[in-house]
Amino acid sequence: MEIASLVRAQPLSFLLNILKWLLVAIPATWTNSWLSYVQNKLALAYRTRLTDEVLKQYLGAGENDPGGKVYYKLANLDDRIKNPDQMITHDIQRFSNHLAAIYANLAKPTLDVILYNYQLSKNVGAEGLIILTVLVQSSAALLRALTPPFGVYTALSAQLSGSFRHTHSRLAEFSEEIAFFGGEETEKMLVEREYAGLVIHENTVLGKRWWHGCVEEGIVKWVWGSFGLCLCAIPVFFRLPGVYTVDLGSRTESFVTNRRLLLSSSDAFGRVMYSYKDLSELAGYTARVALLLDTMADVRKGKFNKALVSSASNEEHARILKGRGQVVESEEIQFENVPIVTPNGDVLLRSLSFHVKPGQHLLIVGPNGCGKSSLFRILGGLWPVYGGVVRKPAASQFILIPQRPYLPLGTLRDQVIYPHSKVDMEAKGITDDDLLQILSLVNMTSIVEREGGWDAAREWREALSGGDQQKIAWARLFYHRAKYAVLDEATSLVPPDMEGQMMDHATELGITLLTVSHRPSLWRYHSMILQYDGQGGYVFTKLDAEKRLALQQEKEALEAKLLEVPNMKARLEELRSAAEERAH
Repeated sequence: MEIASLVRAQPLSFLLNILKWLLVAIPATWTNSWLSYVQNKLALAYRTRLTDEVLKQYLGAGENDPGGKVYYKLANLDDRIKNPDQMITHDIQRFSNHLAAIYANLAKPTLDVILYNYQLSKNVGAEGLIILTVLVQSSAALLRALTPPFGVYTALSAQLSGSFRHTHSRLAEFSEEIAFFGGEETEKMLVEREYAGLVIHENTVLGKRWWHGCVEEGIVKWVWGSFGLCLCAIPVFFRLPGVYTVDLGSRTESFVTNRRLLLSSSDAFGRVMYSYKDLSELAGYTARVALLLDTMADVRKGKFNKALVSSASNEEHARILKGRGQVVESEEIQFENVPIVTPNGDVLLRSLSFHVKPGQHLLIVGPNGCGKSSLFRILGGLWPVYGGVVRKPAASQFILIPQRPYLPLGTLRDQVIYPHSKVDMEAKGITDDDLLQILSLVNMTSIVEREGGWDAAREWREALSGGDQQKIAWARLFYHRAKYAVLDEATSLVPPDMEGQMMDHATELGITLLTVSHRPSLWRYHSMILQYDGQGGYVFTKLDAEKRLALQQEKEALEAKLLEVPNMKARLEELRSAAEERAH
């Protein structure tokens, strides 16, 4: 209307039409802004619900759920997902954003196309619109046929980005070891290799996007634009029934209106076409998120996909791997013909049987890689049981103290009561004074004042020495008073007198110790011994600490004498030579 009044030089009519235009802009502006707000809120809601569901499965404790500990099993028992952190933080976010944008990218443009085309059909005739639709659909089909698989590219790009990020995270995690070895060049090469793979892929995708963009713009903007001009010219060159163009103003208004409708329809249809790429990217992120959910579901059911060692293919080992054992909750620990099998199918022990009652401290010895730590992972419910019967208390009744204990982010108090919170501690009726008393058992009461109180927060792995970290782990054991304590070289950095004091107090609290250690000083605190020979055999028997220590001392004395034998032989030869010289 305003175009016609402008061509006819009617200022009052022109101003009234502009005023109407501005009035329409008020609800239109509010609606468009509201749509953008709702889309972002929807993306955030998708991400929140999906992240909650994933974390519920990923970090499920599994006390009464045999499918728990998924975060551990994904990293150690399954090879399908190398970087779940990337999937949970990045891929879910991108999936949510693309999913929420479906309405803006697809539904709204489709509705616009229908409305604008309906009005165009009234202005220029249905015949011209039908011909235009046929031409557009034909060229759109050609464009779809020429479109590369962007969904596959997106999924691969996300995977390569995750691998690159994982390499950097390992560099931060093992920085000390790398610095000591001087492995900067090697690590730089590894990081550059990951980045090079990512860049090569991104360059390939960019190249395909470039030529696809040329074809897409040529068809959508220029070819469809020429079709549109021909459509707008129909009322000018042909007389249509029910459409009258009396003067220049009406003809100009008709052309501009149709042109605007056509541009809006073309823009909407173009957005529908462009959304094909968005849908392809959504499909790529959907595949990544689906892989995470499907893998977690399989892991919860005990279905693992792990690269196996070559020995796993022989008949006997394959038979063991196909089997499943029975786990029975009991106050005692008893293994009956249980094979010890690593996640990659390596059978360390074909059949293990032993029985430990509460109060019978068990010492476990043997060479590296023979299955000592594997036994603890079965007791903790981390590894599956491939045969026999395992009788053991619930996993919550075990506490692990490794050589380098885990110290979480948080306050000094959190280090002692982990995984409890301060609320959980108070619910147990334990106060900070009680915690101080526990620290006195490991000679660490001064740390509270030194670090600035119980609420002081530090990077505790850096703030505490190795020995202090082990003492904190023992204090955690005394706080929880678990029935069984798994000690994996847990006193290697603690003085012998402190070691004995902690062992004695654990016994007083009724805690049964399962200890892996090569220190003879610990033998006298244990009544049973499980000794691996490293060849698939073992001995389980009572431990006579005094007799074993006497034998150990005799062995060391004999070894010392044997070391002197070559020197004694050399000296004997010297004496013989001297005697012969004197005889001559």
